[in-house]
Amino acid sequence: MKKNVLSLLFSRVVLVSLGILLQLAVLFATVYWFSGVAREVNIALTVIAFCMVLYILSGRSNYAYKMAWIMVILVAPVFGLFLYIMFGGNRLSKRLKRKMADMEKTLTANLLQEQAVLDVLNWHDPEAAVQARYISATAHCPVYQNTETSYFSSGETAYAAMLTELEKARRSIYLEYFIIAEGKMWQSILNLLQKKAAQGVDVRVIYDDFGCISRLPNHYDRILQSMGIRACCFNRYVPVLNSRLNNRDHRKFLVIDGQTAFTGGLNLADEYINRCDRGVGRWKDCAVMLRGDAVRSVTVMFLAMWNHISGDTAVEPAPEAEFHPRAAGYVQPYTDSPLDFEATGRTVFMNMIARASRRVWIMTPYLIIDDAMTETLSMAAKSGLDVRIITPGIGDKAYVHELSRANYAPLVEDGVGIYEYRPGFVHSKLFLADDDFGVVGTVNLDFRSLYLHFEDGVWLYRANCVKQIREDFEQTFPQCRRITLADCRRVGFFRRLYRSVLRLLSPLM
Repeated sequence: MKKNVLSLLFSRVVLVSLGILLQLAVLFATVYWFSGVAREVNIALTVIAFCMVLYILSGRSNYAYKMAWIMVILVAPVFGLFLYIMFGGNRLSKRLKRKMADMEKTLTANLLQEQAVLDVLNWHDPEAAVQARYISATAHCPVYQNTETSYFSSGETAYAAMLTELEKARRSIYLEYFIIAEGKMWQSILNLLQKKAAQGVDVRVIYDDFGCISRLPNHYDRILQSMGIRACCFNRYVPVLNSRLNNRDHRKFLVIDGQTAFTGGLNLADEYINRCDRGVGRWKDCAVMLRGDAVRSVTVMFLAMWNHISGDTAVEPAPEAEFHPRAAGYVQPYTDSPLDFEATGRTVFMNMIARASRRVWIMTPYLIIDDAMTETLSMAAKSGLDVRIITPGIGDKAYVHELSRANYAPLVEDGVGIYEYRPGFVHSKLFLADDDFGVVGTVNLDFRSLYLHFEDGVWLYRANCVKQIREDFEQTFPQCRRITLADCRRVGFFRRLYRSVLRLLSPLM
């Protein structure tokens, strides 16, 4: 027990976090000391805080996000001012602006929309073409035909398919994951990566340092490189105050030979395939596999991020597809960056809800949404659509689960069906609109995913797997408990107060 406590106290995540907290404490103590001994300094800081409020109000950020920061600044002007300067807004250094421009250049130079595909889609469904054009314009990712899609309703089935496809790799294997954790799942994948690298396959791995900080040894990229695997660590978590600490790489890609790609909620850790107990019961996740033309977009997304992290100046073109299946429907992989003012993932969801005519079914681990999305969901339900949302029955983080439940009441009052998954935790990020549209990806319904993280998704229109997505929902609903209005009202005063505070601060969590 003592050994475990010491190990935790001296772990990298604790030491780095303490370093950051110490810098914050010194900074705020210095500012308060000056404001206490010099009246002019105090007045100046108050004026600056007031100007910052005006600046935030005039910005393009989400309204709830702006209001949360304004509240912090008004309650504690000095503290809130410096907190916003360090962690709020979306300011980029010249160096980062240049690197982000290089990422965008990689996407636009290598991903061109085939006009004939868009014309046919417009002939089939003009509203679907509007959505596809929006994604193409904001994420620089075209819509494709000739792409097979397979949906996996559990981490176990997706994992088995991933191993099968990895065995077939001949030229390249690209992995980009928010979480990679030592264990049975990663070890079996790592064994294949080492084997393929020894055969001359180009194997590359990107992992998010914060997502893996307690799951992998420090400088794990060097360990992988010693195995013949090229590796990069995204946004290393260091004890230095930095406005980019909030921006994490939450994307999840496995791309093989430029022909086959996987994405979805699945990370590379044992809980995602129910091989370890994380205290949340059964872990439900999902993934989609693409084969064909649309994999080109996923390949370019990975290479753009690789160049961004590694500093490579040469743009490596994605391999041309060799496999062109005559598959039904349209497939559009896309990525979303937090370093612009375009919340592509959120807008895709809002458009799907607004344009649906029969049903909107959603599966999400977190239901932390702003007033606009709440109103859009409520309007759909009031219009007679079948609107249902599946959330976890057991949360992975107590306060986040409480915050999700704080958002139930207004939705349930307006006819939205909220279903909690009784066997445990839902980690799937899944949208279904009518029987035609679907999205599988990494975007949670919370402010971090929608505004602060690098994310990805796959928009689907009449693709074969849309039917599989609907079947997954139909099989999952009976395993859930529907939340009633009485359940929402059966909450004590102090818990209701706690939820109100959480909702107020939710854009900052």
